Amino acid sequence: MTDYPPKLAALLDTLSTFADPAERAAVLIDFADKFHEVPPSVATRPFPRSHQVPQCESDAYVWALRQPDSTLKLYFAVENPSGISAKALAVILDRTLSGLPPEAIARVDTDIVERIFRQNISMGKGLGLMSMVQAVQALARSAPHS
Repeated sequence: MTDYPPKLAALLDTLSTFADPAERAAVLIDFADKFHEVPPSVATRPFPRSHQVPQCESDAYVWALRQPDSTLKLYFAVENPSGISAKALAVILDRTLSGLPPEAIARVDTDIVERIFRQNISMGKGLGLMSMVQAVQALARSAPHS
């Protein structure tokens, strides 16, 4: 079992209580509805390709900004208006990983995609969502050390 940061572990535990795929989908849609796009102070369109998530069908972008306390704050853009899964994952990653040190974020495994979405997504969508996690990991690994 992977050792997840506390907020992520708690969210994964909560999601595991939703055995009914329809209930789980409703919860994930609720997360997607809370998506807030990257603020203009961080990035504006056209977004730089260097922040684009490869393989993501929803045309997602990710940024990680170091905070004064040396933690990271994650920001996302999802260009596909119907990118509900990408928006849900963006909200989950922001809520559970922002505020952590880069080392903790870099250790989060892509297995969280299956734990969050179960079998309710296509292989292509799953690869794109895992790429979102990998993009966050890469930004955390490349974050300047304090």
